[in-house]
Amino acid sequence: MMKRFLLLIIVATSFYHASAQFSRDKIKQIDSTLNYLHKRGMFNGTILLAEKGKPMYTKSLGTVSASSNEQITSSSSFNLASISKQFIAMMIMVLKEHGKLNYDDPVNKYLPTFPYNNISIRNLLNHTSGISEYSELSLQYRNTLDTIDRKDVLDLLAEHKPTLKFEPGSKWEYNNSAYVLLGNIIEASSGEEINSYFKKTITGPLQLKHTYMHYQNMPFKEDPHPDLVIGMVRKNGNMMWDDINRFDGTVGDGNIYSSTEDLLTWEQAWYTEKLVKTSTLQEAYTSVKLKDGTTYPYGFGWFIKEPGKIVNHTGSWVGFRNLIERDITKNTTLIMLSSGGNGLARKIITDIINNKNIILPQTQLITHVKIIDGTGNPAVVASVRIADDKIYEIGNLLPIGGEPVTDGKGMILSPGFIDSHSHHYGDLKRNPEAIPTASQGITTIVIGQDGGSYAMDSLTAFLKQRPVAVNVATYTGHATLREEVLGEKNLFRTATQNEVDKMKAILHSEMEKGSLGLSTGLEYEEGFYSNRDEVLQLASTVANDKGRYISHIRSEDINLDEAIEEIIEIGKQAKIPVQISHIKIAKKDRWNSSNELLQRLQIARAEGVNITADVYPYTFWNSTLRVLFPNRDYTNPVSAEFAVTQLFDPNESVLVEYAPVKEYAGKTIAAIAQSRKESNAVTLMHLIQMASDFETKHPEHKGRIEAIAAKSMSEKDVTNFINWPYSNICSDGYKGGHPRGMGAFTRILARYVREKKSLSLETAIFKMTALSAEHVGITDRGIIAPGLYADLVLFNPTTVIDNASIKNPQAISSGIEMVWVNGKLTYNKQKATGEYPGMLIKRSF
Repeated sequence: MMKRFLLLIIVATSFYHASAQFSRDKIKQIDSTLNYLHKRGMFNGTILLAEKGKPMYTKSLGTVSASSNEQITSSSSFNLASISKQFIAMMIMVLKEHGKLNYDDPVNKYLPTFPYNNISIRNLLNHTSGISEYSELSLQYRNTLDTIDRKDVLDLLAEHKPTLKFEPGSKWEYNNSAYVLLGNIIEASSGEEINSYFKKTITGPLQLKHTYMHYQNMPFKEDPHPDLVIGMVRKNGNMMWDDINRFDGTVGDGNIYSSTEDLLTWEQAWYTEKLVKTSTLQEAYTSVKLKDGTTYPYGFGWFIKEPGKIVNHTGSWVGFRNLIERDITKNTTLIMLSSGGNGLARKIITDIINNKNIILPQTQLITHVKIIDGTGNPAVVASVRIADDKIYEIGNLLPIGGEPVTDGKGMILSPGFIDSHSHHYGDLKRNPEAIPTASQGITTIVIGQDGGSYAMDSLTAFLKQRPVAVNVATYTGHATLREEVLGEKNLFRTATQNEVDKMKAILHSEMEKGSLGLSTGLEYEEGFYSNRDEVLQLASTVANDKGRYISHIRSEDINLDEAIEEIIEIGKQAKIPVQISHIKIAKKDRWNSSNELLQRLQIARAEGVNITADVYPYTFWNSTLRVLFPNRDYTNPVSAEFAVTQLFDPNESVLVEYAPVKEYAGKTIAAIAQSRKESNAVTLMHLIQMASDFETKHPEHKGRIEAIAAKSMSEKDVTNFINWPYSNICSDGYKGGHPRGMGAFTRILARYVREKKSLSLETAIFKMTALSAEHVGITDRGIIAPGLYADLVLFNPTTVIDNASIKNPQAISSGIEMVWVNGKLTYNKQKATGEYPGMLIKRSF
């Protein structure tokens, strides 16, 4: 049975007389907030609010360790993490007053092996030294068996002399090495071991009973600390150890422990001269002045939140998340110490005190499900808790009082499917509930494909104005760039270098705004006339921005080999991941040769080219009639005859849209030819000419003029492409037209997993989620794991099936029971819920 220590302990709460700063209503809100967070495992610690040194409110929730039921109290001692720096700074100030050092003394006056001559003690105190972090140096030059102590930090700097990050005093940058070095300076200038000096100058005079140094391999004999709290982190419903590690052989930057009681005594001493003079304390509250005359709001161990009024400092290390904040003018104090690895309470409580609106995390639980997490691993029986838009925890979880619970009834819960090649965006303005995607489990569509795209700014504006129920990510289209630079009527040529440079500038701007990369549709007229150098230059621009390249390659039939070599060469020269859109072999006499093509791709991968593909599970495609003429010679009878014999099957290829003669829609090319008493080849040429004439006569026409669902692939090839380890699933669809727009993903689950058993269910899910995310560069979706976005789909593996066909391309799939997008239920029992949480997903920098 799961251990739930946080829910079993006695809660210690004390209310005192409310003040103006901490009103009774505000304290009640803080109290209820902490209870709420604690029940959800988001707070394990203690808080104290005080005015003029008198507690106004205290509360302790949780246990001192993951293996104990002992409750936390206001006397419990937490690792203060970076709040420890205040104590180190105070000891330096004491030494200054005793004439043992000056703030502007060079560090190597006290530490002779310190390799820099231009860094002062003051630079260390106020984080303007520019030295390297000792954790980085340790990872580079030491091994995991080494516990780094104060002497090691100095030795690492002395031995390796890393280049300073900036000229000392010219910039502010938080630095832990600086305060470890200050600990060394304390020992060197005082002539005493730091712990002894700490007791002599601080804990002794202030009679602090629960404040001490505690770290690995301490050189002094440590007294037992029955009040010591062990750092923890909540993982999947349990508290687990998260405490001292190999970087904790130091003291100075952290590893001073204290309680809320002692910290109140400590901070109250700053109103007196018990430790140092008032004038010395004022310097600690003064913002550092940089060499260029600007200031940064940090003094000696304190951030200056409001000059002359409010100072504070946080501390975060391993499982500890702490805060001390003081209003010096009103003598009010907030102290929060926590050991549960979650800093949310720290933010929310300070927002309450500062009269800001707060939003508490909303949780929900999905129980009784078989989780296929997207990694390809076998299903596990567990529950999933969502907090707001993220997955919070996974495991044998129990409901929290008042928490919404969804009973999964033993069905499969997987990550939401990511459609890496989608044209569904065009329907979202009319149908923002996104039924075509939700009904097949898709939670993210990747658009901007085949060379055509929308600008990032326009997408941002649209989604802000019209929220939708699906996430959207986009590539920047090559054809769109060409149209913007060359002009819509001037595309049938290669671009000049000046024009390419203009395209590169626009592309770079789009990348900075979050585009995933560059897409091309080189088989289409808008991109066909570009040469390889033009595409390579644009791909190299994307590579510099750490983006990706996806391509509807230049040919999928007679020039397939050359087209494959082109995309491989772009990947090789630009050093960029490249993806083949909807990979296929469309020339009839090359059907069933997919093994040869995949062998070529594997060789390219072995040569270092990160080449991948997406694929849809159909043997027919949907596009314009024009693509059946690779040489763009639409009136050539020889080419037309080649098309009907080699590039598609007229008897199984349906004209799905045809504006010039609407009655032709839904009929095969062979049937239309028969009705016209023409050969298939002649009818094909006539259909293209009629469409061209219609376009000329009706410039106001919106939407596609003609489209064909053309049978031009073998099932063996499609299956082989689906099974290739580096292919993910896509739809290449939109509402209407080809049935893939409504059923590509459910078809995989029904036909290729359940019926044909070509894929295991886990592998199919992997190819529709995590692998898709990897191939397009999305890093925070596609896997069911804590911290990732809660895009989820619940489906019945025994009934899920695609129902869309050429005759009924808008039929909704069966078996997709529920869909969550960013934690919101958007689809339930084949109906939209009215939630529109879709986001514009931007490239991770």
